Amino acid sequence: MDKKSYTFEDFRNIISELRSEHGCPWDREQTYESMKKPLLDEVQEVTEAVEHEDMENLCEELGDVLLNVALYVQIAAERGDFTMEDVIDGVCEKLIRRHPHVFGDKKALTPEEGLNLWNEIKSLEKQSKK
Repeated sequence: MDKKSYTFEDFRNIISELRSEHGCPWDREQTYESMKKPLLDEVQEVTEAVEHEDMENLCEELGDVLLNVALYVQIAAERGDFTMEDVIDGVCEKLIRRHPHVFGDKKALTPEEGLNLWNEIKSLEKQSKK
């Protein structure tokens, strides 16, 4: 028997169902605030899996971090704050903007030069928001 392979859309639908009126009571009651500790716990488990070079566990723990992110986004969508599309759009714009050595005409030949460009652009963005 073949194992079903789920898609990102399946994942989003499962999260939505968990938060629905006939979904899971625990998932339904979560808020931005209540999700802080579970997210931090999962990030810690990711770092431990990396430290132990445990790729099977790393895959599982990254799934748990993704679950936490998806729950945050589902809560946000329900409140009208933002959507998954907004999150993806924002991170894509940031990646392109902060990598002018890949998507523009700047040059970065070393990892340090790439990181320096990222940090310079980030700093300029923070200053312009003040």
